[in-house]
Amino acid sequence: LHLVALNFPFSGDMRADFQCFQQAQRAGLTSTYRAFLSSHLQDLATVVRKIDRSHLPIVNLKGETLFSNWESIFDGNGGQFNIHVPIYSFDGRNIMTDSSWPQKIMWHGSTANGIRLVSNYCEAWHTADMGAMGQASPLTTGKLLDQKVYSCNNQFIVLCIENSFVS
Repeated sequence: LHLVALNFPFSGDMRADFQCFQQAQRAGLTSTYRAFLSSHLQDLATVVRKIDRSHLPIVNLKGETLFSNWESIFDGNGGQFNIHVPIYSFDGRNIMTDSSWPQKIMWHGSTANGIRLVSNYCEAWHTADMGAMGQASPLTTGKLLDQKVYSCNNQFIVLCIENSFVS
């Protein structure tokens, strides 16, 4: 399953699933992509189909392994990954080195186990209000689910996950 970033950063007011769908289609990817975010309808840990959670590796756009499987992201260690394996955007840029993402911080709205944090997910990703808060992770820590709180007016990285494997 591919983990890919949106082509530019977003504040807490986003239509993330739609953006993931649209940018994946523009990139010629045929699978379904969902936002790597907890939402008012779903915990992050359940975004990928149950049948695909334990046996498929999570890879970047070039097929390099980031995680052995979906479940390993939510083992309570904050989604520890190898920072030397790049995460690419749908248009092929490395988000850790490209200046289009000046802050190497990623929205997720979740606990370290992928459960939604209703007090810290920018009102279900519908507000960029400075007073609202969202859970995010500085990717320089090598963790996708580090537990830091930021104002929803910040423009951060948003990741998308291929949520079902299509051969």
